[in-house]
Amino acid sequence: MKIYPAVDIKDGKCVRLKMGDASNKTVYFENPLDAAKSFAEAGSKVIHVVDLDGAFGGSVANMEVISQIAGLGMFVELGGGLRDEASVRRAFDAGVGRAIIGTKACTNPEFAISLAEKYGEKIAVGIDAKGGKVAIKGWVEISDLTAFELAEKLARGGVGMFIYTDIDTDGMLSGPNIPSQKKMLETLLPFGASLIASGGVSSEEDICNFIGLGESFKILEGVIVGKAIYEGRVDLRNAIKKISCH
Repeated sequence: MKIYPAVDIKDGKCVRLKMGDASNKTVYFENPLDAAKSFAEAGSKVIHVVDLDGAFGGSVANMEVISQIAGLGMFVELGGGLRDEASVRRAFDAGVGRAIIGTKACTNPEFAISLAEKYGEKIAVGIDAKGGKVAIKGWVEISDLTAFELAEKLARGGVGMFIYTDIDTDGMLSGPNIPSQKKMLETLLPFGASLIASGGVSSEEDICNFIGLGESFKILEGVIVGKAIYEGRVDLRNAIKKISCH
């Protein structure tokens, strides 16, 4: 299992939102590249990047700095505004290792399935849930589908990598929704699809809880940690050492 430190980019800056609310943001770095450099220096080999301008606006808006982040040598997974294959290819050309399809996977599951068929695990589907229902378009719209219904449909269609975010805990430093993540793992297990969990990690104890979950579910590929690192609640270097012991 890996820790994916998170860089969320809005208006060219590294920010964190509370529960996906664009009006409730904290700027942590003027330049997102500096955040990424700090993660690389802490020993991270992977990074989770979200183009929030892309998520809200519908197309990737920060590709230049994303390319610079990819140039640091970490494995970059990118979400936000990837709603057509041309955008996905541009991301790969910029050095991104995995493209995360969110909104479009909900509105057009066949699109995500066809991309997964073509690119394999270079494609992940990001499922973001609010009150159990899938949230799309930068989390401003709620669909009728539950997160688990969508995951099962896509996994059955051949998608092999998922990122599941519990919006109600995201950026709150209140602890992750472990029962919900466990239910998602149980949904994906019959299909052999992998999961990266996201939302609410507030301490190294929370990471230990995910390590325990990963021992029960080998398909738990990683956990995304954002605000807890920026606020000094999780020491990334120590957390990476802890996770590598398991």
